[in-house]
Amino acid sequence: MTIPQTMKAVVQLHDGYSGTATGPTLDDAAPFLELREIPVPQPAEGQVLIKVAMASVNPSDIHFIKGEYGQPRVKGAPAGFEGCGTVVAGKGAYAESLVGQRVAFVATHSGAWAEYALTDASACIPVRPDLRDEDAAAQIVNPLTAMAMFDIVREDGAESFVFTAAGSQLGKLAIGLGRDHGIPAIATVRREAQAEALRALGAAEVLVTTAPDFHERFAAVAAARKPRILLDAVGDQNSADMFFAMRSGARWITYGKLSSEAPRLTQMGQFIFMNKRIEGFWLTRWMQSTPMEQRIKVVQEVQERFATGKWRTDVSARLPLDQVVEGLAEALRRPDGKVMITP
Repeated sequence: MTIPQTMKAVVQLHDGYSGTATGPTLDDAAPFLELREIPVPQPAEGQVLIKVAMASVNPSDIHFIKGEYGQPRVKGAPAGFEGCGTVVAGKGAYAESLVGQRVAFVATHSGAWAEYALTDASACIPVRPDLRDEDAAAQIVNPLTAMAMFDIVREDGAESFVFTAAGSQLGKLAIGLGRDHGIPAIATVRREAQAEALRALGAAEVLVTTAPDFHERFAAVAAARKPRILLDAVGDQNSADMFFAMRSGARWITYGKLSSEAPRLTQMGQFIFMNKRIEGFWLTRWMQSTPMEQRIKVVQEVQERFATGKWRTDVSARLPLDQVVEGLAEALRRPDGKVMITP
């Protein structure tokens, strides 16, 4: 195919970090993003150029464009961490072997919210032909995080585990893993309307954090089901209170920060006398530290789960590139699904 000289892309308007901590909410994308016509990037050694079919929007994307993520922004660079598409050019033996293949990818050099994306060949995963673009475009960040964190639950020997913000796509994936492996999830959500769907997916308990008796109910559930792992994307006072209500040896594993609240750690003695600990999970570190053979096995299981219908990416909104700046904030307010971007 003929590759054009220029492309449409949603680019960032700022460099570096903002110094704010307001969470992955967005009132208006215009202060952070702009649609531009920019040159199509050229692959260097070990890189591929991908014609993007679809890109997903994750909370980490919103943290990033606002300058609140753990990596600095690059002014003028396309936004978007994750997507799927067809490799149209590459440089180097492995990169060239991917040309013509449909892949899921993490954008390492030029973001996914564009007509073309540049990334390392090693950041691409060939996609089975029976997977929808919606599943392929959201195959890495959430599914691999769910698999990796659930391995922590299994290795811990837990009887159950706690998952906050469980109405998210990642929460639904983790609940399904717990169901299939006999380690039921204790799910927390903000709205009662989310509860029934999560019970249908296999959650053993669904607790609504805004309910007046939430803390009493959680304490009773924790005493009965004895979870030791709290997988948390919220990071608010409820998260801290749940952690302190859990049994000895509990681990609070934080992988996101949906709340701008700074939780108070009110029972510091539990770290000493109950052997509790707080730790972080970052998928990038897992990818770097996990042997290739294990990563391949995990990817194969992820694709099998999507292909067989055990997992499915729920989509709440679709935005073409030329509507992202104007429409992203409103699209993100729609509950219970991912926002997808198409060229």
